[in-house]
Parts: sequence; C-alpha cells; structure tokens
Amino acid sequence: MTTPAYDQDFWEQLWARTLREHSDGIARRPPNAHLIAEASALTPGRALDAGCGHGSETLWLAARGWQVTAVDFSAAALGYGRSAAESAGPQIAARIDWVEADLGIWIPQSAHFDLVASLYMHIAGSPTEMVRRMAAAVAPGGTLLMVGHQPIDPATGAATPAAGQQQVSVADAVAVLDPSAWELLVAEERVRATAGSGVDAVIRALRR
Repeated sequence: MTTPAYDQDFWEQLWARTLREHSDGIARRPPNAHLIAEASALTPGRALDAGCGHGSETLWLAARGWQVTAVDFSAAALGYGRSAAESAGPQIAARIDWVEADLGIWIPQSAHFDLVASLYMHIAGSPTEMVRRMAAAVAPGGTLLMVGHQPIDPATGAATPAAGQQQVSVADAVAVLDPSAWELLVAEERVRATAGSGVDAVIRALRR
C-alpha cells in the first residue's frame, strides 16, 4: 500500500470528498475536546487556529469572543468554515479572518496572538521547527496549545489513523520551549476515547 503524500493536493481532495459525502456529520462534529478543556478559562483576545480545517474550533473560539485568524491550505475546508460562520451570524463571522496558506512556509506575526492553537496538524518538515514557529507567534502572557495524534499506539504497538503522518510530540515541545521563557502547564500523552486509536500528545504552555 502506497503511503499518501499528505501534501496540499492530498488534503484538498480529502476535504472536498469528505464535505461532499459527509456534510451532515461534519456539521454535527463538536470542537476538539482538548481545546475545550485547555482554553475554556482563558480570557478572549487574538487567536491563531493553525490548520483550522473545516473550522469547528475557529467557530467555538469566535463564539466566545476571540478574534480568530484561521489558517489552512484547503480551499474546500475554508469555504465550508466561512459558510458556517456566516450562518452562525454576523457577530461570529466578523471575528474570523480566513487565510488560505501553507503552514509549512507561512510565518505568523511575531508575538501577536494571545492563543496559538495547532491541533492534529501534519508537519511536512521538522516538528521542532514548527513548534518554534508557532511559539514565536504567542504574545507575552499568551498560550501555546498544540495537540498531536501519535502514529503508534504505545499500548499495543499498532499503527493508529495517524500512521504515516508526522505530528507534534511532547518531546518536540519540551526540546523547544525554554523554561526561562515558557511555563509548561501541560505536557502529556492522553489516551484517546476510541479504543485502539492510541494517544494524543497535549502541550499547553504560557509565555512568560
């Protein structure tokens, strides 16, 4: 079996097919549980949703008062998210800036965001470099939240749905986030709810 390239064309085709065939299920999909757990108590400000996909997390943030920059390189996913935001009402839609860009090369504004969230993003290059780039976008006093689905289930040694992808790990974050500049609040692997699907690396850090 050929390993997918996980490039822009792959994700565009996947999103287009998924949104075409499973739009009802996508509409009912809740925002990420790790985001809800880690960000619910944060004071709204400027947020970057890096790798926003179809936008459920972006809409969740905007509904809570965040001004969100939502970045993805799938035009199909962004189009769905934009339509969902417009359906949610003008106050929600006005809080979101949808940006079509490749996060492998796109550089966010330095020290600008009160929250930078990157959830399940496949990383084409160096994971530590991606952590470094996302961390640089966090303003003093702001939060970095990164979640990565690990490709191997440590309990069984079996491949997970993220097999073949490179997502952030706890080790990647610890290697980059200097304790003199960051307070590491969460750096752990959490078992996923679905049996046999492995674990998520969850990293939440506060910029000093």
